[in-house]
Amino acid sequence: MGFRLGIPRKPREAEVFDVLVIGAGPAGLSAALYSKRLGLKTACVGENLGGALNEAGIVDDYIGIQEIFGPELAKKFIEHVKKYEVPIYMDSVTEVVKESDLFRVSTKSGTVFKARTVILAVGSRRRRLGVPGEAEFAGRGVTYCAACDAPLFKDKVVAVVGGGNSALQSALLMTSYATKVYLIHRRDSFRAYDVYVKSVTNHPKIELVLNSVIKSIGGSKSVEWVEVENLVTHEVRKIGVEGVLVEIGSEPPKEFFTRIGLKLDEYGYVVVEPGQRTNVEGLFAAGDCTGGPHKKKFDQVVTAVAEGALAALSAYEHLIRRGAEKGEVGY
Repeated sequence: MGFRLGIPRKPREAEVFDVLVIGAGPAGLSAALYSKRLGLKTACVGENLGGALNEAGIVDDYIGIQEIFGPELAKKFIEHVKKYEVPIYMDSVTEVVKESDLFRVSTKSGTVFKARTVILAVGSRRRRLGVPGEAEFAGRGVTYCAACDAPLFKDKVVAVVGGGNSALQSALLMTSYATKVYLIHRRDSFRAYDVYVKSVTNHPKIELVLNSVIKSIGGSKSVEWVEVENLVTHEVRKIGVEGVLVEIGSEPPKEFFTRIGLKLDEYGYVVVEPGQRTNVEGLFAAGDCTGGPHKKKFDQVVTAVAEGALAALSAYEHLIRRGAEKGEVGY
């Protein structure tokens, strides 16, 4: 990303943070910023500085910034957090344990943090196709977010991969911009609501490519074609496209959440109540890792940032309610 942070000192053995943010993407950086602005002693630990923004191409839907590359927007977020002197530790959290009124958070490097509250903002990983060309063309025609990038494919031909609600919704959204949409699915039927199936089946801009998988993605400077294999006939053909939208689901770190004792929804996302509260008192969650009946699932930078800010406010209110001694909260 072209941005380096100074290495913060390791926390002292007896040092206790008011808020420890786990995750350094948009939600985590926002939570760290707002926590510090609220006067709370704050630290942030994450293994991917900038989060999903590092995989984004042009971002043109973040209010106030008309067009910017994802990594550049991440740099702005990091610089803003750095202004408030929040230490950011580049490390992977392996364990979160609540001991009485404190959380003990251990990392892969062996660092142990103690905190009165924790904000979990680890995001989720979009499932990859795992085919040649996918990684090379990420941000250059390969995308994982229709709502983020659909306008970038105006007057172009695109392929959407997947067979669930998200894939079909994305294909329909793409028709508002693209001249033609290939909907590629490995089965001959969809796992989506009937209303979406009927819409894509009858849409004049959408061509269904069923019982098929992408074998490779190619081009020169950006995506120019996909190689598709029919799983029934084993015929392989090239289809000319200028974009590939992968919508085959995402993978939250369910095992990690389960070890913490968090309540999860049917998809493995952390269930949050209003105010980003979880079932573990003092532990809040924000961004793409969250779900549940109170969560409107709309994984955008703007919603992640907003949820991070709300989580910080909730952590602050939690500490005030807990009646921390004068001078204990905030430094």
